[in-house]
Amino acid sequence: MSDLSSPNWFTEQCENTGLALSLRIKHKVVEKHSRFQKIEIYETTDFGYLMVIDGCTMVSTRENFLYHEMMAHPALFTHPNPQNVVIIGGGDCGTLREVLKHDSVNAVHQVDIDALVTQMAQTYFPELCERNQDPRAHLIYDDGIEFMHKTLPESLDIIIVDSTDPIGPGEGLFNRAFYTSCLNALRTDGILVQQSESPILHQKLIKEMRQAMLEVGFSDVQTIPFPQPIYPSGYWSCTLARKDGEFGEFRQSDAETFSKQTEYYNEAIHQAGMRLPSFLKKVL
Repeated sequence: MSDLSSPNWFTEQCENTGLALSLRIKHKVVEKHSRFQKIEIYETTDFGYLMVIDGCTMVSTRENFLYHEMMAHPALFTHPNPQNVVIIGGGDCGTLREVLKHDSVNAVHQVDIDALVTQMAQTYFPELCERNQDPRAHLIYDDGIEFMHKTLPESLDIIIVDSTDPIGPGEGLFNRAFYTSCLNALRTDGILVQQSESPILHQKLIKEMRQAMLEVGFSDVQTIPFPQPIYPSGYWSCTLARKDGEFGEFRQSDAETFSKQTEYYNEAIHQAGMRLPSFLKKVL
């Protein structure tokens, strides 16, 4: 049996959940520190490159499509005509790549506080950054909370909060003040999407997020679970909030055609994702 504490394994320990996640590594490639966080790149034996921020797994070569596709496409295919999109966080640029696959999109502003994340992604995950030069893409390195506070009312169709966990730089993205800024910036059909941690480990957080979104004025919320092998529990989620109306119909035929461009997302995955498992219905 392998010794998971040896240098041959990277292990993320989640003390408050009694769980740890390990990936076998060949070696650490690089470690750098920005003003905000520590960023490490490992070469793994089975998952390609692995990015770790402040000790937490962020993205690997092998499975990142699961997260990026589900953060982008369910919301964009629910909206009737998404044109103006903002991504808060998302410095690895994978979600940006997915959003820019939509021909209706005219502009995407990606606002990440740490330029070093994008620099590292360009070196070790170039496939995620292949759309960075798209003329519709605008990469901004700034405080996403302040950016949303200053955004013009009713100027956006989709806001995607592709953030780290609600600690450190990401903490202020999980509260009523931020949700209010997002609500004001969205047009009538607008949708907010936020990564919402593990449905197994973080049910209290998800419930509080959903309540806060409704309390500031969003009309409906929908949490979508999906697999994510390198995040604690292997099961992750995003939560969508509509400014007006309820979740239900989506552009199913468009999603079916679009699935030629994706590895996980398709119209059936979309439909299934909108139906919560029984155990989540009971707690949310």
